[in-house]
Amino acid sequence: MSLPLLAIILLVGIGIGYRLYSRFVAGQYGLDDTCLTPACEMNDGVDYVPTKPFYLMGQHFSAIAAAGPIAGPIMAAQMFGWLPCLLWIGLGTIFIGAVHDFSSLVASVKHGARSVAEIIRLYLGQRGWLAMMLFIWLALIYVIVAFTDITASTFVGKTEEFEGEVFAFNPGGAVAAASAMYLLLAVLMGFVQWRFNPPLWLQTIIFVPATLGAVWFGTKISTFLILDVKTWGVLILAYCFAASLLPMWLLLQPRGYLGGFILYLTLFVGLIGIFFGGFEVQQESFKTWRVSGMTGALFPFLFVTIACGACSGFHGLVCSGTTSKQIEKETHCRPVGYGAMLLEGFVAFIALATVMTVAQPKLQGMAPGKIYGDGIGRFLAILIGQEHLQFAMTFGAMAFSTFVFDTLDVATRLSRYIIQELFNWSGKRGAVIATAITIMLPLFLILRSGEGAYRLFWTLFGTGNQLLAALTLLGITVWLRRSARPVWFALLPMLFIMSMTIWSLVIQMREAYAVVLQEGLVFDTMLLNGLVSASLLLLAAILIIEALRSLTKPAMSAVKAPTTSDMG
Repeated sequence: MSLPLLAIILLVGIGIGYRLYSRFVAGQYGLDDTCLTPACEMNDGVDYVPTKPFYLMGQHFSAIAAAGPIAGPIMAAQMFGWLPCLLWIGLGTIFIGAVHDFSSLVASVKHGARSVAEIIRLYLGQRGWLAMMLFIWLALIYVIVAFTDITASTFVGKTEEFEGEVFAFNPGGAVAAASAMYLLLAVLMGFVQWRFNPPLWLQTIIFVPATLGAVWFGTKISTFLILDVKTWGVLILAYCFAASLLPMWLLLQPRGYLGGFILYLTLFVGLIGIFFGGFEVQQESFKTWRVSGMTGALFPFLFVTIACGACSGFHGLVCSGTTSKQIEKETHCRPVGYGAMLLEGFVAFIALATVMTVAQPKLQGMAPGKIYGDGIGRFLAILIGQEHLQFAMTFGAMAFSTFVFDTLDVATRLSRYIIQELFNWSGKRGAVIATAITIMLPLFLILRSGEGAYRLFWTLFGTGNQLLAALTLLGITVWLRRSARPVWFALLPMLFIMSMTIWSLVIQMREAYAVVLQEGLVFDTMLLNGLVSASLLLLAAILIIEALRSLTKPAMSAVKAPTTSDMG
């Protein structure tokens, strides 16, 4: 089957899903534009700001569409073939991922823009809230570990992967240099905005081209940043530490703005490559039900490997953390929450296309970020010419790293917030200590792991991320049930994701236990993964028990959104 035809089938499918199924789900929530949303009722011009859906969807999409829907499909396609991946991306996005995001956003809007954890506290009590906070923290830790390791592998860039080609620069060094300059440009943009407050259009026409220029300049200084994987891992974690503590206006906001342009440009390039590149599918549609290794079974590991391409618990944190505070009308939750997740499903398909069009022997030893960068480079070369292929590949790999940094600094900041809230630490000192605690475990794992260990980290990251989505849907199911509303459209996705993730955690615990029996109690990556798996299972069990207790209570009205006077 041709690549353009597969893309058309997916686009038609998600279009129908948005047209019909999202309308049905919206009807179950009784969205009412006569009700004041928290953004309107508590409009403070800072956190609570009513925003038009077109602009809010762009901001929300750039926040959720990071590296998750890219690396997962690439790894899964090499293990199981592209057809299972495509089915899970299409069906999972429509019936599970988009429902999760939409429901998280609606629930937050109808509860005064409270976070997922706070909604859990309302319906499952203090014990459920504490379990959810710890679960989110552990899940975010593995987001940091997985993305740090996979990015460090991309920055190394082995030239033997381009056997037969002559490079005028070091591929990994060029990507690393371009990514570093991208972050410096973001800081410069934030400083200029703070110091001089120029019009946004002027900033845009200066810094967006400068970001693309950083890619070109990176190829000219590609030997300046030649480091090994572990050193890069430590430096990326140092970036996470600093980014978590810097003012949002200095790095996070301008970095997100510039990264959004890279994201949309990459989407455009992907569409060009798929429909006009003439690339043929060279990967097998289906390879096996099981490959070698602990995580080799299609069930359940396909569904946790493609973590964010079909469903993501991280999205619920974004929906209830920032996006819900900007919803102008309740009906806007549908295009923003449901629609953005469908668009992310197509991002996952573009990533899948970059691996589908390359024969498997050519991919041996290559990290997902490298595979994606090369694929986007081949697509971009259609527009700028094959003579610029090496530059185009550098752009593709740099684009991947920008998506990673988008996730890394947000995940680190959220982790720091959780530690500060749990221990009631305030001020700069509390922020520094909380960030240091957050970074310690990723630092240990990066230093102790071998090359390519991102696969071990990625499996547990995907499992924790998906289980977080299941627990969020569990809380939403309890809310719907206590509000005397239909629950099946949230309950069924929750049961499926819950079963796949718990199955995955049990296998990972069993493997860690086998290693301990064979090699003794050695504090290594495998043992730590087993301990974290057991912790996630325990926390999930607490939440399930608290949910069952809550379901025995009588129905109640949805919690009224607090007013400005309620908040003091």
